[in-house]
Amino acid sequence: MSGEGPVPPEEKAYSYRPSLLGAPYEFRLGAQALEWRVGNRSGHVPWREIERVRLSFRPVSMQRHRFVAEIWAAGAPKLTVMSSSWKSMMVQERRDKPYADFIAGLHRHLAQAQSRAVFEQGTNPLRYWPGVAVFAAVSLGLAVLVVRALQAQTFGGAIFVAAFLVLFLWRGGEYFRRNRPRLYRADAPPADLIPKA
Repeated sequence: MSGEGPVPPEEKAYSYRPSLLGAPYEFRLGAQALEWRVGNRSGHVPWREIERVRLSFRPVSMQRHRFVAEIWAAGAPKLTVMSSSWKSMMVQERRDKPYADFIAGLHRHLAQAQSRAVFEQGTNPLRYWPGVAVFAAVSLGLAVLVVRALQAQTFGGAIFVAAFLVLFLWRGGEYFRRNRPRLYRADAPPADLIPKA
């Protein structure tokens, strides 16, 4: 796709590198289909053949603000689109605006095609709800440790655990708030799972 000339204004293209040494993933929103290329593999998926789309928030250690779209269609591999791209050994670049524009265009095409795809947001419920239970249990345990440390008048330890608890609640709370499993419509993608351009 990269050697095919400029993209017409009605189409949107997006590319990212999921790993430093791997081939870039390239996508284009064509009039009739979603076109993709990964290394020497390529294909296209007609809009009406897309069966499922999932948007989620997936931070990683080097990129705390990363969004992911997954697309399933019959006869095609699962297509994954991420809002960050590897630039160098130590740098992952945020691609918020190009990703947000691409995801908006993707949903616009699917809505216009009257797609019957299932639109999901967040993570799989079988992973999400056990994760919430563990998050709540760990948070409660840390809060108990803070209280015990204060009762024992070990203020340094209490401050350390309290700081860790605040960070844990902030990061974990954001993850679980954004990733609560729900369905949405093609014409109303969830704002929490699309970066602010």
